[in-house]
Amino acid sequence: MTTIVSIGLHPSAIDYTALPGLDEQALTARIAQGDAALREAGLEVTSCLVEADPEAAEKTLRDCLESWPSFGVAMIGAGVRTIPEHTLLFERLINVLAAAAPGIRFCFNTSPETTIDAIRRQL
Repeated sequence: MTTIVSIGLHPSAIDYTALPGLDEQALTARIAQGDAALREAGLEVTSCLVEADPEAAEKTLRDCLESWPSFGVAMIGAGVRTIPEHTLLFERLINVLAAAAPGIRFCFNTSPETTIDAIRRQL
């Protein structure tokens, strides 16, 4: 079975002022629902929620990567990829993954609800 790491911003690391109708509690619930759907589908996924600070995020990701001998797929959330202020964060995470797991496949979601679809595209 392919092991999967799902990387996203921790709900406490997000500035919700530009996201009307969304708050930390709502996002936390959506992430939990997405994780439950992954488990129900029988997928072996390690969730890795990171801070917005690239240094801290890199350390968190390295710690997550140490929990498994190898990952075959990395799903990186839209909050990391689509917010311009997080470009350096995204770059650092990609480079850590590429160095730690040569040949890893990447996939990207648009919301917690599309995580399972993103992962299935790579399996």
